[in-house]
Amino acid sequence: MKQHFIIKNNQKHLLLFFAGWGMDETPFLTIHPTDKDWMICYDYRSLEFDAIILQEYSEITLIAWSMGVWAGSLILSQIPGDKITSISFNGSTHPIDDQEGIPLATYQATLDGLTPASLQKFMHRMCQDSNAYKALMEITPRRNFEEIKDELKRIKEQYFEMCGDYSDESIDDKVIDDMIEKYIDKYEYNYDYALIGKNDRIIPPENQEINHEEAANLIITDCAHYDEPMFRFLLQ
Repeated sequence: MKQHFIIKNNQKHLLLFFAGWGMDETPFLTIHPTDKDWMICYDYRSLEFDAIILQEYSEITLIAWSMGVWAGSLILSQIPGDKITSISFNGSTHPIDDQEGIPLATYQATLDGLTPASLQKFMHRMCQDSNAYKALMEITPRRNFEEIKDELKRIKEQYFEMCGDYSDESIDDKVIDDMIEKYIDKYEYNYDYALIGKNDRIIPPENQEINHEEAANLIITDCAHYDEPMFRFLLQ
């Protein structure tokens, strides 16, 4: 994945943001938190993460959104959490799941039918209304379409490599159960705060609630999947 510093002033507090699928730093460049270094992570075609960077900081606030909730949980489950406050927003640690994330049929249909035009429709669905969509289009990510489509494909491949592809009827159910158990033992992570937008039209809010039922603090909001005011609140 890409790890990009938006602000690097050698502060002791790091704001670490795991963005969603298809994102880059462009939509978030106008956000300038005070007294913090500010890093954004995106592009989950690879899940490699340089955790050595985190050793420089005495305090870390980690915000994860959308598919970044999954990517962030993989990192958080592998590093000491004593100096980290973690917040998820409109995402799931089981991102492709009929009960806890995006239903597999929906995810596969999005992948199979992805075109530049359908990508724009997807981004419109992320937003609360047409005005929010127009505002997003003014700061839309600067990544090319084929790269974004490959990322969506690789997310599915990597997730099922880790926890098993329950849709593959050629794989024995016990094998799948064993893989899921190993995945949970290694990667399961409960965020300190889980914010769920009841107007999220990308990841069903009811599935998010199931996924985050063990979170220390579960907060229901009126947000859509992408919500610029919420990002300004969380990332300041």
